Amino acid sequence: MAETVLFVLYLISLLALGLFGLHKYFLLYTYRKYKNQPPPVPPEPSEWPRVTVQLPIYNERYVVKRLLKAAVNLDYPKDKLHIQVLDDSTDQTVRLVARLVKVLQERGFRIDHVRREKRIGFKAGALAYGVERTEAEFIAVFDADFIPAPDFLKKTVPHIMQEGIGMVQTRWGHINRNYSLLTRLQAVFLDAHFLIEHVARNRSGRFFNFNGTAGIWRKQAIVDAGGWQHDTLTEDLDLSYRAQLAGWKFLYLPDVVSPAELPAEMNGYKTQQHRWAKGSVQTALKLVPAIWKSDFPLHVRLEGIIHLSNNFAYLLMAIPALLLVPVVKFQMNIESVPWKLVFVYFLVFFTATISVLIYYSITIRESLGKSGRISSICLS
Repeated sequence: MAETVLFVLYLISLLALGLFGLHKYFLLYTYRKYKNQPPPVPPEPSEWPRVTVQLPIYNERYVVKRLLKAAVNLDYPKDKLHIQVLDDSTDQTVRLVARLVKVLQERGFRIDHVRREKRIGFKAGALAYGVERTEAEFIAVFDADFIPAPDFLKKTVPHIMQEGIGMVQTRWGHINRNYSLLTRLQAVFLDAHFLIEHVARNRSGRFFNFNGTAGIWRKQAIVDAGGWQHDTLTEDLDLSYRAQLAGWKFLYLPDVVSPAELPAEMNGYKTQQHRWAKGSVQTALKLVPAIWKSDFPLHVRLEGIIHLSNNFAYLLMAIPALLLVPVVKFQMNIESVPWKLVFVYFLVFFTATISVLIYYSITIRESLGKSGRISSICLS
């Protein structure tokens, strides 16, 4: 009886993994359907609105000078651009930023060095603190490892000014893509997210999310969604879903690239992945009930729930890995394996395994077509 129970659990976990694999096929189908339907480009406004660029940093003394240089080099009317350096640092970064900000202020830039007494809420707390201290209608966010292109605001502000648009996300570029095998693999995984998933979800009218950086928000959308909250590790994903549930629409611009550095060593990569995985599970537990009870169409709600629960696939992968030996022993005691069981194994192989190979193969093909463009942006 115990062997039978374990065998059934093994099959259930395989079938569940197969469903996640089918979802990848769905994303590829949706991407193929909508990839040649970009959003229309709105005309430049007669008067550019006020924009605040938030730069949340924490002990980033090696890259903060590059970040500030990119921020002040944004091609935007000087009197309409406000920069907030949200500095929660506890090391020499504080003095370095203070000195740099003072120099930039003397050159006529509207830039503030924002410090908090306590680092409550980490990045989410810093962003919320900055939102309370700006009167700008639109807020762009860049992490310390990003280098926004000079034309970022000129390309995104006309889109965010459209009625009902609450957030515009741009695509991440990778300036150190070829540094090592680790960075090359990370680039492929992220390209799948930005080249396939975002395009498929956004252009088909489904939920998609702000990625914490390289995007611009309408301040009112942040307020209507309840503001930045720090009860999950992925405050960006959390706010994204709350804003869309509040009725705001999002827009993704895959042709606007924001170059950034990938984690170049394993510990940094593991820390990043742990935060993203745990945060998405926390967000799922927090928001799935609200998503299910919302007025969105059923197919939109279901895809949103699958999106938030994607990291459960790793837990499901652990089950067959742990049960493999007892299941093999169980099957060896069977005189003949039923043909239906063989069919199940082949079905899982083509859904859970082949889907991943096809998914990332298409991602690599699509990214190769854009790599030259990314390289030219990074070099500039």
